Amino acid sequence: MANFYKPKKNSNHSQKHLSVLIEKYDYQGAGMAFSQGKPVFVPGALIGEQVVCQPIESKSKYIRAKMVKLLNASEDRVPPFCEKFAQCGGCSLQHMPYQQQLEVKQQAFRKVMAKVAPEQELAAPIVAEPTHYRRRARISLLWDSKKSQLQFGFREGQSKNIVTVETCPVMAKPLAHMMPAIKRLLEGFSQPQILGHLELVEADNTSVILLRTSAELRNKDRQALVDFAQQHNCTLYLHQGQQMAQKLCGDSPVCNESGFSLDFLPSDFVQVNRSVNQQMVQQALDWLDVQTNERVLDLFSGIGNFTFPLSVKASAVIGIEGVDDMVARANENARSLAITHAKFYQANLAQLTGDEEWAAERFDKILLDPARAGAAGIVESLSQFAATGIVYVSCNPATLARDSEILLAQGYKVVKMKVLDMFPHTGHLESMVLFEK
Repeated sequence: MANFYKPKKNSNHSQKHLSVLIEKYDYQGAGMAFSQGKPVFVPGALIGEQVVCQPIESKSKYIRAKMVKLLNASEDRVPPFCEKFAQCGGCSLQHMPYQQQLEVKQQAFRKVMAKVAPEQELAAPIVAEPTHYRRRARISLLWDSKKSQLQFGFREGQSKNIVTVETCPVMAKPLAHMMPAIKRLLEGFSQPQILGHLELVEADNTSVILLRTSAELRNKDRQALVDFAQQHNCTLYLHQGQQMAQKLCGDSPVCNESGFSLDFLPSDFVQVNRSVNQQMVQQALDWLDVQTNERVLDLFSGIGNFTFPLSVKASAVIGIEGVDDMVARANENARSLAITHAKFYQANLAQLTGDEEWAAERFDKILLDPARAGAAGIVESLSQFAATGIVYVSCNPATLARDSEILLAQGYKVVKMKVLDMFPHTGHLESMVLFEK
């Protein structure tokens, strides 16, 4: 196995507590104070609060700290609705009123985009119910042999430690209600030490359980898992060791929020927040305003979340995705839906070869929805397609701002932009921007 150099983390932890006044927020909603002119970031603190904090990372230009004591609470502070809030690394903003969370995210987005769109106003954010919105989650599993108990839950903030949870108030209700029973089931397995992780997905037609193990389950445990899934009307996948994941029972999962019934696997990427995704797709369609004679290029297309709705209006839609299996699934969905003018191709969009047949074509409109790394590589070539409009959906404002500068250099300008609250109560910031020539 190849070894790669990994720089050591700065372990210069000061043991001296700091008493600071929170003056503003960073782009993820952490409280921000100053000590001897150096910014101090304190998650869980609100503007106006005086807090005692412990530095956990000290750099030349900033300090990251954890709150030790709250000296005076802001009138805005609200009680967290999850009992694991102080330990779990998931929902870091539950102490902040939801409307204030939205304002913080919008202010952070304006600041990031100020250089490329200094005068552009933000449209109203896309929001949905702030609880029970999450339709998929990965639950960490670890057998503690010393205590003879199963750790079952989510990772602690900035740590590999597992916070044991019985349920989760942001997960879809069918999944949240099922968690305690799944935990009891796994605790009774004869080889709990081989348990890896558990994935739960709420499809439109079924609840999906995917269990990952480091070795094959014994027949008794495997049958208990199948019995559990059947009793709860779930679809069960088992991923054992180096084997491929197998569906043992239940219906194949389907998502249908974009108006098309799309088959997917639990390993496929589907948006976590069903309601926000529905609104996001519709907003992209409205902004692009595709005409019946226009051709559309959908980059980072996945299984066709945007591609199929776009196909209703366009003369042709080409979806480009890097994962072979998702491309195959998208093309199979197109065949089953009898859609002939939506086609999908595999390509590494970060490093095109120049031999791609689709890359030589002309497109009137472009949509791109990249991962956190952004669209480096392909964004530098977008002007070659001569599109008059581009919608960029982003889950990382920093890479969006970087790619936006590249598009401005190609003659595009920002016309509309808005925040999408895909992950309420977290610091994650999703957004959408419309560029026009």
